[in-house]
Amino acid sequence: MNLEFEPKNCWQIFNDPEHLSQMEQLAKEYVDFLSVCKTERETVNFVRSQALKYGFKEDFASSKVFKIHRGKTILLARKGKKPLANGVRLLGAHADSPRLDLKQHPLYEECQVALAKTHYYGGIRKYQWLSRPLALHGVVVKADGTKIDIVLGEDPADPVFTIADLLPHLAHKQVTKKVTEAFEAEKLNVILGHSPARKEEKMESCEDKKMGEDCKDNPCASTEDAKHKNKEKNLIKQKVLKLLHDKFGLVEEDLFSAELMAVPAGPARFVGLDKALIGGYGQDDRVCVFTGLKAFLAQEEPEYTQVLIFWDKEEIGSDGSTGAKSLFLEYCLEDMIDAWEPETKLRTVFQNTKAISADVHAAMDPDYQEVHEKLNASLLGHGPVFCKFTGHKGKYGANDAHAEYVAWLRNILNKAGIPWQMAELGKVDIGGGGTVAKFLAIYGLDIIDFGPGVLAMHSPFEITSKADIYATYLAYKEFFQAE
Repeated sequence: MNLEFEPKNCWQIFNDPEHLSQMEQLAKEYVDFLSVCKTERETVNFVRSQALKYGFKEDFASSKVFKIHRGKTILLARKGKKPLANGVRLLGAHADSPRLDLKQHPLYEECQVALAKTHYYGGIRKYQWLSRPLALHGVVVKADGTKIDIVLGEDPADPVFTIADLLPHLAHKQVTKKVTEAFEAEKLNVILGHSPARKEEKMESCEDKKMGEDCKDNPCASTEDAKHKNKEKNLIKQKVLKLLHDKFGLVEEDLFSAELMAVPAGPARFVGLDKALIGGYGQDDRVCVFTGLKAFLAQEEPEYTQVLIFWDKEEIGSDGSTGAKSLFLEYCLEDMIDAWEPETKLRTVFQNTKAISADVHAAMDPDYQEVHEKLNASLLGHGPVFCKFTGHKGKYGANDAHAEYVAWLRNILNKAGIPWQMAELGKVDIGGGGTVAKFLAIYGLDIIDFGPGVLAMHSPFEITSKADIYATYLAYKEFFQAE
């Protein structure tokens, strides 16, 4: 018996040809997923397509059901052999990631450049978003209800967008400031264009004709002189509007009912000469969405009912109708009980449920080891990480998993031979964070944070280990099917 605990290296555990082949295939699928799913809506659409492929129906009378809320949150459930009164196996993750949202009045023109105003979403380091290719993703809903999906900057034939940084020659004052003061949120403005509208494009973009109608015979006679002068000053903005109208049929007012965001352009990539790492945007928390979904879909005829849910809004506190603080999960479980087991009480299901808050953890950064407490830090390549409690400083705002539940999880993973780690997020008075775990814990269920480690978390190019992704997938499978 080994009295000391040593985390196991996944590369040493999964070193046979079968495991390595499965790991490689999973990594390729993950890179493809990460390259396409850059918003919560895109992620939910992907999950929906997979659910349909595996025979799930949007009907709680079915034993395999899914439910979508507002296009941003999705729940999947598979009926088990045991009654709902015995609880369910629940895994929840979040599908949103930090980004730059376009404001509702985004478009303007300065210094012969058309730009879009943004409001950052979630915890970003502002300077990381400067001088890099960006893509626009999102949805615009016109007044008649027509929904238009927008993706610009991902196809090699597309233009990309960017935010210009200040040149070092003129940044002498800026570099003496604190980082929090040197980079101003109101200067995170996305460059959209530079060329002015030609005469015919300018006339087509006039307000009286709603862009596109022929008004050459009556050149905006009813428009006030001030409006004409304003248009003469905004020819580059008008060109951007003309291009948006030609491609998507949009007018500027449509941007009031839009959810458009700037995200890093381009696909996820393998990192390193050995291609053992994966780099890309949004791995917090789409790596858990992907591995959780793959593990869930791999199940058949489970003992316990299995529930998978992906929320929106985690990065801004889980508020709103599509966040983990909403009642969407309750409503879905009530529908399941009504359809499958009407005599069971909702509170009975919750109190007997075992759950995982599938979220990533901060792997120890080789260049910034001083912010970690090494004895309680995680390493890339050593499997998914249990985070018994989150919160900050004196465990404020934390879920703190019960010892009995941690022991149960240890047991099932050890029996399956799956490497895992136990860590916390940085030194006591330095680190900390929050997840959806505390919002589920209020129902009395067992829950803990559990997911792979990430380097450069919340950056436009986060890094994970192929081995950790594979181990996380296997661990989630074991959780779903555990007795």
